[in-house]
Amino acid sequence: MADTRLIQGRYQLLDLIGRGGMGEVWRARDESLGRHVAVKCLKPMGPHHEQSYLRVLRERFRREARVAAALQHRGITVVHDFGESEGVLYLVMELLDGHNLSQLLEDNRQRPLPVPEVVDIAEQVGAALAYTHRQSVVHRDLKPANIMRVADGTVKICDFGIARLGHDIGFTSRLTGTGIAMGTPHYMSPEQIGGGNVDHRSDLYSLGCVLYEIATGAPPFDMDDAWGVLVGHRDTQPEPLRERRPELPEDFERIVLDLLAKEPEDRPDDAGELVRRIARLRAAGRLGGVRGDGSAPHRTLPEGRARPVRASVRLPEPPRLPGWARNMTTGSKAAGTGPLQPPPPHPAVALTGSWTGAWNGVTDPRRPTPSATGTERPPPPPEVLAELASRHSAGLSLARLGRWDEAGKVHRGVAAEREHVLGPDHPDTLASRYEVAFTLSRLGRPADALREYAQAADGRERVLGPDHPDTLAARQETAYVLGQLGRHFEAHQVYADVLADRERTMGADHPDTLRCRHNLAYNLSRLGRLEDSYRMARDVAAARARVLGADHPDTLVTRYEVGYALGQLGRWAEALHTYHEVAAARVRALGADHPDTLAARYEAGICLGRLGRSAEALELYRDLVEVRTRAQGPDHPDTLRARHGLGVNLGRLGRWEEALAESRDVCAIRVRVLGPDHPDTLVSRREVAVGLGWLGRWTDALAVYRDVAQARQRVLGADHPDALASRNDEAHCLEQLGRSAEAHELYRQVAALRQTRSPHAVHHPR
Repeated sequence: MADTRLIQGRYQLLDLIGRGGMGEVWRARDESLGRHVAVKCLKPMGPHHEQSYLRVLRERFRREARVAAALQHRGITVVHDFGESEGVLYLVMELLDGHNLSQLLEDNRQRPLPVPEVVDIAEQVGAALAYTHRQSVVHRDLKPANIMRVADGTVKICDFGIARLGHDIGFTSRLTGTGIAMGTPHYMSPEQIGGGNVDHRSDLYSLGCVLYEIATGAPPFDMDDAWGVLVGHRDTQPEPLRERRPELPEDFERIVLDLLAKEPEDRPDDAGELVRRIARLRAAGRLGGVRGDGSAPHRTLPEGRARPVRASVRLPEPPRLPGWARNMTTGSKAAGTGPLQPPPPHPAVALTGSWTGAWNGVTDPRRPTPSATGTERPPPPPEVLAELASRHSAGLSLARLGRWDEAGKVHRGVAAEREHVLGPDHPDTLASRYEVAFTLSRLGRPADALREYAQAADGRERVLGPDHPDTLAARQETAYVLGQLGRHFEAHQVYADVLADRERTMGADHPDTLRCRHNLAYNLSRLGRLEDSYRMARDVAAARARVLGADHPDTLVTRYEVGYALGQLGRWAEALHTYHEVAAARVRALGADHPDTLAARYEAGICLGRLGRSAEALELYRDLVEVRTRAQGPDHPDTLRARHGLGVNLGRLGRWEEALAESRDVCAIRVRVLGPDHPDTLVSRREVAVGLGWLGRWTDALAVYRDVAQARQRVLGADHPDALASRNDEAHCLEQLGRSAEAHELYRQVAALRQTRSPHAVHHPR
């Protein structure tokens, strides 16, 4: 294809970045959205094929491409678009800035990767496979070239569905009539070799081969004879990893060897079990290559080269391998290429641009950093940079597990050391400060997070410029934490400024621009500008549907916000319709039990109650309580939120004894789990008072209302809308007890506070 090729009048092919048996990968420009993408052009279907055959292949391509596009996970390459142009099938994917694992090993001179990096890769790939296997999608061709580590440390699996496409369309080597399309034999499971049933456990075996190689420097059966490799997978136990690399943690060796079990039923049940095992070992401090705080140990010696693999596999006589394996070559493994098959002229790089190593924890040691005096700072030793990068990755892994306090400690340590060896304005130092701020935000320390974000934003503006995406990201996060602090007017101004910069530099429909507009819409609702919030959220939802697709998670998040704004405007029927549509789309994309699906159903229950359809709401909440108890546990905040909705609707149906019992139970658990002054706990305590009042127990209700009012005043301030609402509840209770003078005085105080208070965010408990 010529460099000037324009596909579908939209994707301008710029330069070739990969070539393999199935076609080519190009860096391209999406002329409609003004962004760079990766376009995978599959081999053209020539006229020698029958038309009926081509129709079947096109339909199969559409089906598989839709499956790949529906996968929405941090650890999976995003598919933006697909189609056919002049007989060439193409997939449009996100352009990744990083290295695949084959390239990482090659750059490391075939030495194994650092232990913390190996563990982090195992954890991230396991999490991505756990998600895809829940969607009943099996990769079938997992290998180092299909696993990318991008510049911020994220690990992504590429080419989901491509192996099946290649099999059906004839792009991979079909070696016999058995119907098996072969990949590189170094990563094939025994059941693939024998032509047996292949399910998610085959992916686990292939992952075990990948981890074995990046941990030791060579795949488990490292021979140039393909026959010997296949026999090894089928009949020979792999050499224990620690015999090749003694410093590997024993527990991690056990995990990899379990993945490499010959029989599928002897492997872990699923990838989620793999992730849980790694998490337990981390928590117990039993992954010797990673300290308890997630950091890598200091090494006095560099990582040693893996010992040469002994060709210890004895070939069975007579051979029992399937006939299609005869005369095959080894293909390209991560550690090099067997002599029987030379590498292709353009090595495949698995949908990526060049590795820049500029930001987000990946340092280019060749890049000098100016010191505070204006002179060139001498470059630190590469092993120091590698250790800091590994610790940065460990911090990201802890964050992915929700261990925010530990992640914050790791990032603070890395930030301090990077500032010492690289300087305060080096992009890597600023990336660490950004992560410190993120953990502080998640730990409920927005004031501290704001200070860190501000420093990261100022530094990035000096080093990268005011319009750089990293600078804008830091500024946008300052707006978010301003919102956490209740400073919504300041947040609004920052969001508006960042939005203007993003629209100018990226375009109105760029995903980052749309994310900023979404945040601005959310903030408008907290300012009480509900109509403005609704209109902006509606426009963002329409734009995201056009750019990303109607069922993309980001589109559904904004449509969810549209439903919320409609509810706050009292347009409950429209809100209910919106939530039903969002829930149905999330069932298709994420599954019926996914937390986001359940959240949309919860909001639909609120709408039903507001529309007077409490019997329907009650049944919905009963089902939600059951599902969330099973999936998240009885004490999870989301489970308790569903139980709270159940109690509210029992009251609306006049079943006040049951409603009071439910509210008391939920309140007691929330006190224990969340604390006595948590907003959700106070909402439950208020619901207890409501039940007491309806049962005529006004004296008891007054005591509870007063406790809630005092707690809200103490936590939120006397003039906060929720505190004022509680004082009104107290006054109403006094009226019911015949204490009108006290009630009227309390009403007067509330009215005065409402007239004189400083503007606050409108609080809408969800």
